[in-house]
Amino acid sequence: MAELTLSLCISPAAGVVHEASLTLPSGSTIAQALAAAAAEHPDLAETLRKATPDMMGVWGKTAQPGQVLENGDRLEIYRPLTVDPKISRRERFARQGARSTGLFKRQRPGAKAGY
Repeated sequence: MAELTLSLCISPAAGVVHEASLTLPSGSTIAQALAAAAAEHPDLAETLRKATPDMMGVWGKTAQPGQVLENGDRLEIYRPLTVDPKISRRERFARQGARSTGLFKRQRPGAKAGY
């Protein structure tokens, strides 16, 4: 039976990335890959066990546990967001003010706001 080789990438904390290579039988799913990775890498087992379907992806696109993997795929396990990006942007914009961010920061002398 043919085998497939894939890369498993996990980022449990900011600035920390664990990358491991897995060899599985062809036709393996993401769930099977996670089970094999937990067996091979006990230090990552807890993170892999906590992974929910919305925390998994293949090459940057979300994937379901039943998805069949192909040779050379990059299986990624994402960590949950700690802050909603929209709320963070609103708070940062309110703190900095409208005149010191984005398009309004650099403007010609005497130009109207927003130009």
